[in-house]
Amino acid sequence: MNSQPNIILIITDQQRADTINALGASWMHTPNLDRMVREGFAFTNCFVTSPVCVASRASLFTGMYPHAAGVFKNFQPWRPTWVQWLASSGYHCVNIGKMHINPYDDLGGFHQRFVVENKDRPLFLDEHDRAFYDEWDKALHAHKLKKPSRYTRSAADLRAYKTALGAFPWDLPDALHSDNFIGDHVLWWLEERKATTPLFLQIGFPGPHPPYDPTPAHLKRYENADIPVPTFTEDEEALQPRAQGVLRDNMIRNNFDSIAWQHRPSREDLLRLRRHYAANVTMIDEKLGEIMQVLERKGYLDNAVVIFSSDHADALGDHGHIQKWTMYDTVERVPLIAWAPGKIPAGGRSDSLVQLMDVAPTILQSAGVPIPANWEARSLWPVLDGKAPSIRDAAYAELARDHIQTGAEYMVMRRDQDWKLVYYLGEPDGELFDLKADPGETRNLWSSRDYAEKRTELTHELLVWSMRSSLNSRMAPSRAPQPGMQLGK
Repeated sequence: MNSQPNIILIITDQQRADTINALGASWMHTPNLDRMVREGFAFTNCFVTSPVCVASRASLFTGMYPHAAGVFKNFQPWRPTWVQWLASSGYHCVNIGKMHINPYDDLGGFHQRFVVENKDRPLFLDEHDRAFYDEWDKALHAHKLKKPSRYTRSAADLRAYKTALGAFPWDLPDALHSDNFIGDHVLWWLEERKATTPLFLQIGFPGPHPPYDPTPAHLKRYENADIPVPTFTEDEEALQPRAQGVLRDNMIRNNFDSIAWQHRPSREDLLRLRRHYAANVTMIDEKLGEIMQVLERKGYLDNAVVIFSSDHADALGDHGHIQKWTMYDTVERVPLIAWAPGKIPAGGRSDSLVQLMDVAPTILQSAGVPIPANWEARSLWPVLDGKAPSIRDAAYAELARDHIQTGAEYMVMRRDQDWKLVYYLGEPDGELFDLKADPGETRNLWSSRDYAEKRTELTHELLVWSMRSSLNSRMAPSRAPQPGMQLGK
């Protein structure tokens, strides 16, 4: 790069890969994401390193897998590493919206942060000791409004709450919806800024994470949308590991993120849920378009790299589950689009395996900042430049026991183009899928004698990866890289 480009990193929360019209989701209305796909480069096989928010984000912002970063689950303390390297190389670094740093208000290497956290984050009762009032809380309070939550919704109409599956139309002013609030905050900040240095802007939308709460106008667009709805069979359930049943029961018994889950929701209820979810994505797409317009008018896009992705996806009823905490593709795979006219050829697309954390070295390389040699994240630029068809042969993900996924102490996934293995530590069962014959991952072959050799082979591959990864992470540089240091390529 001849000069440092402005870098815009947009991360949604819990957005599935099948939510972009230009990438095959015909039921979706996403004109601005479609434009990024047409004018940029889309990776259709991007997998996160963990199916929970904090572990996935910590991996992205440290360039390491969860076991190397030391962050496996939500509420663990962590802070980014490479943002401060951008700052020290001349970037003005700003986060607007959700980052999920712990503690929430840590600057994390940014010069400025305008923090907004989860939509349904109670500030009392069981979470009172961790109460944190973010920018959105303050805005609602200034308007003398009470933030909708699991408590306010269930108190208003308990019967409707129990059948909603977390889907509720937004009933406060549209401008105060969390995603609109963040989008408008970005617009305000960009209009006010007098640019003198290159910008690293990280925008974090809380949606479409539950509660699934689009504004009525956006929901109306999807009132007749024919969105694919899953069928969860007894045969599939019988082949699932024990921990999957424990997770499902936890989601039914408890009240997470305003969702009162059910064992077998009706097709109509799942369709209603997915229409709410799709409408929330369209809301974000609208704000993305407005942000791109301001960035263009203010000159930021004359030399820029814009990257769009999500921290993980959402089952939305697939395999009998809601939200995350599993290793299915519908949870692990996320959209990933890189847009940089003049730097990235328009209309590029790759189905090679990449991981969300690969965004980190891609950004550093774009900015001319050295990449640490011990990082397991790999730059996407060889694929973007057309110099290599792929950067990795397999994707990995990890998940440890937490207050929601209580059935397994630790699970780890290995996925290549043909096979997926999920190993459950200390458990007799696991998961093995032939992705060519069973792309929907409904026939678990773990206990099949016909596939015992393949299970042993992939378990060995998982062990080798774990050993190499652990060794590599122990060889970390003792200090952060500085511009000019040759730490890796």
